[in-house]
Amino acid sequence: MSIDESRVLLRITNLNKNFGGLKVTNNVSLDMRAGVITTLVGPNGAGKTTLFNLITGHLTPNSGDILWKGESIVGKPHWKIARQGIARTFQDLRLFDQMTVEENVLTVMEPVSWIWQPGGPVGRKAKQERVMDILSKTRLLDKAKTRAIDLAYAERKFLSLARIMATDAKMWLLDEPASGLDRGSYELFLDLLRNEVKQGVTVCIIEHNLDIVIGISDRIAFLDQGKLLADGDPDTVLKDPHLAAIYFGDQAA
Repeated sequence: MSIDESRVLLRITNLNKNFGGLKVTNNVSLDMRAGVITTLVGPNGAGKTTLFNLITGHLTPNSGDILWKGESIVGKPHWKIARQGIARTFQDLRLFDQMTVEENVLTVMEPVSWIWQPGGPVGRKAKQERVMDILSKTRLLDKAKTRAIDLAYAERKFLSLARIMATDAKMWLLDEPASGLDRGSYELFLDLLRNEVKQGVTVCIIEHNLDIVIGISDRIAFLDQGKLLADGDPDTVLKDPHLAAIYFGDQAA
């Protein structure tokens, strides 16, 4: 195996998904390598969220394969895929609104989140320290006892990210994680993400804001009508006039 091949964590091969007569994923092949931030871009309806749902087991492809660390995960339940190290966020965040920030993070730390788990007081202390470290990194430490529903929008976004961090997943699938953030919050998000990537996390993002795409991407995969039209470095993909015409809706260009 070459050095480059050894860095491929997730491999999507000839993936197809149909909803009735509509092909929403059309023969997509894509590699996601360790330590790389890949951004999925394309117009609405391009198939970006469907691809996330296929990877995480919320949908099953009609054909093709998805390999995680060389092992097929097609057909596995979403909870088992999550336990193998693939975690995701959603546009609607899906927080436990009536739980505190701290409790929200603890709920995703299964199987180490319950007091009856092995480890006793030492294990519980380590778990608590881990939660506090995550909240410090996401600047939510002073909100630890605040209910999720009482947080500001940006804080809810960071709580969603904190929950991903607490899973210790090695692959993050983030659905518009920085949308709606003010400039300061966006800079914090970017710094935090880059730091986690340095620690070995691999990231794939769905994003529409081109400023965010340019600022965060190591690589861009351009989807349209379920097809992967381009996969490469940001400068090459974003400067392609044909892709720009599709993205901005000027199909005749």
